[in-house]
Amino acid sequence: MPAHRLSSRLPFNSSVRVADMTAFLLIWSPKKWPWPELPEMAARVKAGEAVADVWGCGFARGILPGDRVFLHRVAKEPKGVFGSGYVTRGPYEVPDPQTKRGYRLCIDFVYDWLVDGHREVAIPRDALRAHPFSVQTWDAQTSGISIKPVAEGALEKRWAELTGKRKPPTRA
Repeated sequence: MPAHRLSSRLPFNSSVRVADMTAFLLIWSPKKWPWPELPEMAARVKAGEAVADVWGCGFARGILPGDRVFLHRVAKEPKGVFGSGYVTRGPYEVPDPQTKRGYRLCIDFVYDWLVDGHREVAIPRDALRAHPFSVQTWDAQTSGISIKPVAEGALEKRWAELTGKRKPPTRA
């Protein structure tokens, strides 16, 4: 990737060009991971704090700093999109002896919006069944799935309507 394109993707650069960004799904299944810190993290994000996090990204190695991520709750109600953020560090290997390959890929990101997904979601799964959202596979089994451009544009538009227009957070 050309260096000028990469630098334009960084969320901490005032010249962010949204058209160059790519968005990815980060999947949360409360059946696999209870996430007891979520309510406190959501409160911190709501208060305006730049909260950083680490998330597994499956086999996705093409996620870059500045890319958009959306958190999607699966497996138990309420299902749907409940958070978003910007990638601050692309995929890196974390040792994990429970996997065949001995590691898992993770990304670092900072939230720009997060609600307590234990209690609510911003965009319910049923709303994602309608066009243009329906072109996307939302119930992925793993994180790091790229959101298709037509769904990404509609998602960003709906997300801004629901959460308000915000500048990307500063580094956590």
